[in-house]
Amino acid sequence: MARVGQRVRDSITAFASVGRNANLRWLQLAWAASIVGHYAFLIAVSVYAYGVGGTSAVGILVLARLIPAAFAAPFAGMLGDRYPRERVLLFTNAARIVLVGGAAIAVLADMSPWLVYVLSITATIAYTPFRPSQAALTPTLARTPEELTAANAAASGIESVAFFAGPALAGALLVAASAGTVFLITAALILVSSVFIVLIRVDEGEQPHRELAASTIATERLAGFTTLTQHPSLRVMAGLLTAQTMMFGALQVFLVVIALDLLDLGDGGVGYLGAAMGVGAFLGAFGALSLTGVRRLSPAFLIGLAVSAIPLAAIGLWSTTATALLALGVLGVGNSFADVAGLTLLQRAVPDDVLARVFGVLQMLFLGFQGIGAALAPALIAWLGIDGALIFTGVLIPVLVLGSARTVARIDAHADVPDADELRVLVAVPIFAPLPGGSLEHLAARLVPLRVEPGTVVVRERDEGDRFYLIAEGTLDVSQDGARVTELHAGDYFGEIALLRDVPRTATVTARTNAVLYALDRGDFLAAVTGHPQSAEAAETVMSSRLAGPAGTGYR
Repeated sequence: MARVGQRVRDSITAFASVGRNANLRWLQLAWAASIVGHYAFLIAVSVYAYGVGGTSAVGILVLARLIPAAFAAPFAGMLGDRYPRERVLLFTNAARIVLVGGAAIAVLADMSPWLVYVLSITATIAYTPFRPSQAALTPTLARTPEELTAANAAASGIESVAFFAGPALAGALLVAASAGTVFLITAALILVSSVFIVLIRVDEGEQPHRELAASTIATERLAGFTTLTQHPSLRVMAGLLTAQTMMFGALQVFLVVIALDLLDLGDGGVGYLGAAMGVGAFLGAFGALSLTGVRRLSPAFLIGLAVSAIPLAAIGLWSTTATALLALGVLGVGNSFADVAGLTLLQRAVPDDVLARVFGVLQMLFLGFQGIGAALAPALIAWLGIDGALIFTGVLIPVLVLGSARTVARIDAHADVPDADELRVLVAVPIFAPLPGGSLEHLAARLVPLRVEPGTVVVRERDEGDRFYLIAEGTLDVSQDGARVTELHAGDYFGEIALLRDVPRTATVTARTNAVLYALDRGDFLAAVTGHPQSAEAAETVMSSRLAGPAGTGYR
């Protein structure tokens, strides 16, 4: 119990640090305003389409909105890797304000439904860069790995509140006014989101250099696909998330049919059912704070996926309002756990320079299969009835989880949370201290622990430099031309000059006592240091100090 209590306290501390980090705070508020408007807009569009053309119109419109957005998503992810991510967020919001505002005018002026459909489809396409850029920007703004997990939990919690607030807002406005009014409120919320984005202050020195290789746009777009396909666990994980998204696409149609036909709750009932799911998702996001610092996140991800689907089967078996509200609440809890665990796993395992493109690929799959799920839902209802369709959909995801759990679990081996000692050793090095939390965690996961006995030569003078070393325990001697010149202790480090200047080792480092070292391969070291201007500047300062020091202390 003491360990559980400590984890809860640590999680709350990390969550509070998100609020104290001004940039993360503005990013979360921008996300909140944007996503609340997004969910309100989805409900209003669905109800509008249902009034015009019934269930088939809802399914076709969802498909028509999501498929083009799916094809745009990889390009949208590339934008987040090429340009400053906060600017991508701002330009995305500007386009959405124009398109959603236009849809509002079309509805209020009683123009052709086709114009409303075209504007809503285009607004969905314009929205595609937002989530990949936001998810990829978060690790850069987070100062510690714990803060990164807490920021993801906060983002999931915000989305959960949006699940509640957006549909509830839409439901209330649809009863009192019209879909056009909901569209206007959505445009206003996106404008508020833009104000918060403007407040984000990211110094150029804080951002990793993300200059993409000179290649064709098509090749750059494929970088996200390549990263996923190279790792079977990531590939299967993406497949499970895609299946879950297909289920949520069908759920957009199911909610309308459940509210209007199965339970006879009226137009506002669609929003109220969505709000119940949002309440559960909010509670789940708060509970997901317990995942902060957890080394193995795949169990939480897999269980969350299963719990996000099974409640649909319960609604199919017991078709009452109370059952629907409770089941959708439980579904929301499972979705939050899957969202936080899955997002953090991806951020740990995927390099920063392709992170936005990987999220772009995932968004492409999500949007495309969400549309497919929505398009298939009417046919599934016609074949099995609404009760049978709910049962079938609720059982499918757990079956897929059972079949792929072992493969997904392997991702933890590539995305371990580093030990506190490893992070402490890294942060103590001036070269690495400027790195953001996500980069520190990514780098710490690549440290290779070494135990050496007295007399062991760690690096030899005139050898090629291939590793950077940090000393955790013990004492080592530094010698040049056979003469001892200095000694190193716990907290010291060596090897950076040979790597950064591309010169041979000019000193020999030998263990005097039993010692524990952490080694970092040349490629990982150079990628971390040269990829962050502040870290590169710190490295130059360290090298200059050593090379200008007393004779013999400029060891490499």
